[in-house]
Amino acid sequence: MDLAKLKDLKDWHKIRNDIRDKIIAVLGKFPDEKPEPQMKVLDEDSFDGYVRKKITYFVDEWERPNAWFFMPDGKDDVPAILCCHQMTPFGKNEPAGIEGDPNLAFAKHYAELGYATLAPDCITAGERISFSLEPYDTSSFYKDHPGMSAMGKMLWDHMIAVDVLCEMRRVDSARIGVIGHSLGGHNALMLAAFDERIQACVASCAFTRFADDKTPDRWARPNGFVYMPKLAPAIKKKKYPFDWEHVLALIAPNPTLLLTALNDECFSNTESCETAVEMAKKIYRLLSVPNGIHIETHNEGHKVTPELLEKADDWFERWL
Repeated sequence: MDLAKLKDLKDWHKIRNDIRDKIIAVLGKFPDEKPEPQMKVLDEDSFDGYVRKKITYFVDEWERPNAWFFMPDGKDDVPAILCCHQMTPFGKNEPAGIEGDPNLAFAKHYAELGYATLAPDCITAGERISFSLEPYDTSSFYKDHPGMSAMGKMLWDHMIAVDVLCEMRRVDSARIGVIGHSLGGHNALMLAAFDERIQACVASCAFTRFADDKTPDRWARPNGFVYMPKLAPAIKKKKYPFDWEHVLALIAPNPTLLLTALNDECFSNTESCETAVEMAKKIYRLLSVPNGIHIETHNEGHKVTPELLEKADDWFERWL
């Protein structure tokens, strides 16, 4: 699926669903129906300029993970941002500014700027770490969900988190964005690709192209946090059913900003992110949004600095 060979929108419409199907085949089958979230408030605290609530809601028939919800004071119809955490045992507490890197306290930061924000725990993190297992050990998950992938489950859970945001009083459901760093960056891009309600996306240190990755088996390792086990045969053959430019193309025409470290200690050959963006730009141009995707490269390593966060701020201010 060489995006460079596309001539017009007609060509894109022909292959778009095929790309989606190939990605879903790797992510695993989603449940047939979404549950009603039935959100409940567990705790509430007031701060200068916003309220922070600890909430819980259903993501399937039985499981109710917890999340932090922030609402700025005195505003109606506010835009909202879903904040995806990196691979930290703190889970949702890091974007909430309770533990971890203060530069990754996205939910707190954007609440202070006037956005409603939601920071949920991913599977295997925060309050969703399985009993007797280490954070990000997916062995228990795969026993319960043999037909799904951890990446697919995170995508499903984040789509339900968007449902929760849309139901919140005073949130403008037509203006919802997503941000994430590292693991949160993968999740932000996948969510923006598969949920059209996401109107703006920022992903930091999110990937390197499978085809250019020196260690692509990271995506289907045999133990620990196993992202997409169905990708393993493709990794061995070095023939991938999709790559990250296809994910970016599915997001179009919705605006996407990549903050990419050229000296990323976690990902090799991150220059390939620029290649992926150039490929995806073809689709943005065809959809008449040539400035809808942008990559900001830097040499700050696998992290977010205050200066990079300002780039994200500007992106959301422009598009949300």
